[in-house]
Amino acid sequence: MNKKIIFGIILAIGILIFGLIKLEQMPGKYDNLASCLAEKEAFFYGSFKCPACQKQKALFGKSKKYLPYVECTNLDGTPTEACEQANIERYPTWIFQDESVLVGIKTPLELAEITGCEFPFTEEEKASIETLIEDTNEN
Repeated sequence: MNKKIIFGIILAIGILIFGLIKLEQMPGKYDNLASCLAEKEAFFYGSFKCPACQKQKALFGKSKKYLPYVECTNLDGTPTEACEQANIERYPTWIFQDESVLVGIKTPLELAEITGCEFPFTEEEKASIETLIEDTNEN
């Protein structure tokens, strides 16, 4: 192979890796919301074996690392002490500061509304929601 081709391939791979590293360092869309949930003491109880819990985390994308998550299953399959004390029977379970409990997958918007945390709409999303509200009110 020609040295210029090899250099070009190495350069392209380097640019790709650099871009991926920079992308990973960018904040997630729901970072502030997930952090606010923790501040408002809205805890997400789940299990690493629970498919619905994985879906709940996926709704937050890379912001899931900031969720106030409590693991309920020990590696040997037994329940964790924290979840036994909280009487967690199903996953995912959300327990809020006022001690209210919701079971099942909740959208980031639902969680923002429940806790009073700010939801990070883009301008396009705001416009779509406003149009939807107007259309609903007209009918």
